[in-house]
Amino acid sequence: MIKFDTQVQELKYRVLKEVAKSYLHGSLMEDLYKIPEIISPGPKPTMRCCVYKERAIVQERVKLALGGDKNNPNILEVIEPACDQCPIGGMEVTDACRGCLAHRCQGACHMKAISFDSHLRAQIDKSKCVNCGLCAKACPFGAITKHQRPCEAACKVGAISKREDGISEIHEEKCTRCGACSYACPFGAIMDKSYIIPCIQLTEENKKGTCHAYMVVAPSISSQFHYAKLGQVVSGIKELGFHEVVEAALGADLVSYHEAAELADKKLLTSSCCPAFVLYIKQAFPELKDKISSNLSPMAAIAAYIKKTDPLAKVCFVGPCIAKKTEMTLEKSKPFVDCVITFEELQALFDAEEIDLASLPEVPLDNASYYGRIFARSHGLSDAVSEALKEEGLDFPLKAKAVSGLDNCKQALSALKNGDADFNFLEGMACPGGCIGGPCCLTHEFRDAADVDKYGHESKETTITGAVTGILAVSQSKE
Repeated sequence: MIKFDTQVQELKYRVLKEVAKSYLHGSLMEDLYKIPEIISPGPKPTMRCCVYKERAIVQERVKLALGGDKNNPNILEVIEPACDQCPIGGMEVTDACRGCLAHRCQGACHMKAISFDSHLRAQIDKSKCVNCGLCAKACPFGAITKHQRPCEAACKVGAISKREDGISEIHEEKCTRCGACSYACPFGAIMDKSYIIPCIQLTEENKKGTCHAYMVVAPSISSQFHYAKLGQVVSGIKELGFHEVVEAALGADLVSYHEAAELADKKLLTSSCCPAFVLYIKQAFPELKDKISSNLSPMAAIAAYIKKTDPLAKVCFVGPCIAKKTEMTLEKSKPFVDCVITFEELQALFDAEEIDLASLPEVPLDNASYYGRIFARSHGLSDAVSEALKEEGLDFPLKAKAVSGLDNCKQALSALKNGDADFNFLEGMACPGGCIGGPCCLTHEFRDAADVDKYGHESKETTITGAVTGILAVSQSKE
């Protein structure tokens, strides 16, 4: 049984499934305006004030399912009719205000934004307030709090604000594409553009024999699809029409192997696995760009290997990450990765094709080592680099720091920038907990990290060297 965290995810999935079904049946153009009525049949609304608004929102979701606004370079878009224009924002005086005589809040405000009404209750002039929070710290009753829209609160880099008409907007120059805002919005007003149709087209090419379509699965897949076994999910992917299924964890083994050597050479390094983290460094800490590992991400590394070994290969990556859709378009990754979809989109594809995973036989997935598989959770990369240093015989005193969530990444990068860092390797993940906290996971549960570790221990490869030896030999012979 499919389980999503929220009804927003359920709605997104239903739209993706209907778009995929229509394309597979060859009736997409005919069905474009029917899908909103399928999702919101009426006559009574189930999500909004009326069925007409519900259908208007679904129509915008259909556009995003088909790739969205081609003139917008961001993979994330605001669905304007879905935005609730949340009125809350900034510093607010609550009913806890006692109208005291000290007026410490007023004294703490440098902007002279606080006054008092006839009942001596504090009032905040929003035209003067800069939301610094000093008044809240000064109030002995804790009567002043800071409220933010859910999307703004989720964005740790200040990339979201509201326009004059109240609609949220994303600032391109600050956005890291982490997708936290899309998961946080309780109205589903922010959504990632989909590549579900290009993914289906890859399988069609594979069936015709014009290419070999490979699906590279993120290691966090082990914590998803709880209603079926992992081997059945692999079988389901092949049922979709893919030539082969390969673990991105094998690319992670490659990355840790090369990253260990690079770290021993450069003495100080930040990881390159999380594209949102890398983009954050380039935007907010440009002076640290030279500290970013030169390695490809696990996704791109294994895709590069696949294309070296199979001239007919085309590669689709599936994971919980929105930022990977942007990484796919970058110069370093573009030659290797042809398509990126999320776990939400993969679930929609299974159901559009009416594939019952629980009834399928298990197909083994045993490409990678334990260390490559634990990249899905925070500290996984650091553990893998430590192991790779040992296996490669590199005498380097590793002092790793693993941080997840961009607010924690900011603290660590600030320490590095200011020369206060007590580490020489920084593993940064934009999502809390690592990839298992990605915005497009089907669920976000406490057991996910344990599932990843269990998946790691099931690996037949006990060393990183054992996992990458064959790959390195092939890569060197092709150079």
